[in-house]
Amino acid sequence: MTDVQTRPDAEITGADEPAAATGTVATRRVVLAGAGALGAGCLLAACGTDTSTSGTNGANGGDFTNNPAPAGSAGADAGGSGSTGKGSTGKGSSGGGKTLVAAADVPEGGGVIKGDYVITQPQKGTYKAFSKICTHQGCPVSKVDGGVITCPCHNSTFSIEDGAPTGGPAKKALPETQVKVDGDNIVAA
Repeated sequence: MTDVQTRPDAEITGADEPAAATGTVATRRVVLAGAGALGAGCLLAACGTDTSTSGTNGANGGDFTNNPAPAGSAGADAGGSGSTGKGSTGKGSSGGGKTLVAAADVPEGGGVIKGDYVITQPQKGTYKAFSKICTHQGCPVSKVDGGVITCPCHNSTFSIEDGAPTGGPAKKALPETQVKVDGDNIVAA
């Protein structure tokens, strides 16, 4: 049997007319090259979105960069009314760190999510603060209930006592930030 190729005469003779004017369609080579480029682009895009924690670990135990400010760092709002947040020896506020939440707002045996932190009170008068960013895929946790912190993305759960994973795909604890009671508030230590 004879292999018959159907190409317009202009393509065979090498005429100088533009392809659009002759009504020609793309060759198989062009279509396959375009499909290959599209497939490679999709593969590279999919590889570029992984935030798993299997690589080199940062301070928060993951590869993502959603880190809270280090404990004791003085931001623009640290220290309260007119204090620089450094070396304050005045009475009242120690100026040691940023106010995270009022102590009265943190239930005993539970916690609250405020700003970049989950602040918990595992036992009466003991306060802990953890990053609200899940160590599995970088989603923010959404609730504190029944002694656990829960991430809605893949149902990872963490202990309110030490931030350790208690269920789900997360393998690393939520990074802890040291806190202390300052008057009626919980502040970064």
